[in-house]
Amino acid sequence: MLERTVALTKGMGTTLKYFFTHPNETVSYPEERRQLPPRARWKHRLRRYDDNLERCIGCELCAAVCPADAITVVPAQNDPEHPRSPGERYAKVWDVDLIRCIFCGMCEEACPTDAVVLGPDFELSAYTRQAMIYHKEDLLEPER
Repeated sequence: MLERTVALTKGMGTTLKYFFTHPNETVSYPEERRQLPPRARWKHRLRRYDDNLERCIGCELCAAVCPADAITVVPAQNDPEHPRSPGERYAKVWDVDLIRCIFCGMCEEACPTDAVVLGPDFELSAYTRQAMIYHKEDLLEPER
C-alpha cells in the first residue's frame, strides 16, 4: 500500500512539475490550424501537365510498389486524336482505398512521371467504407 502511494505521489509530482514549465499545446481546431511539417504525407492527388494532359500513363508502378495493396490502376489505350496523357496509355481507373493506405509515400516515389503526390490534406473522415475509396475523378487536379 505504501509503495503504491509513493508511486502515485512521484507520478503526480512529475505531472505538476511539467504543468507549469511547458506551454499550452492545445489548438482550437478547426478555427485555428496547426502548421504541418513540410514533409507531411496525407491525401493523394493526381497531377496534370501545364497543357492539361494527365501525368499518369497507367504504368501501374504505384500499385505494384504499394505495401498495403491499396491502389488499383486499370490502364487503357490513348486515343491519338484526343489523348488524355502524353504516352500510349492512360489510367482509365485509378482508385486508392484510404482505409488500407498506410501513407508511406512509396507510390509517390515509384511514379516515373511525378503524377502521384501525397498532399497536406489530412481531414479524411467518412461514415462509410465506400466514402474512403477515392477514385481518379476525386483525386485529379482540375483543368487549368
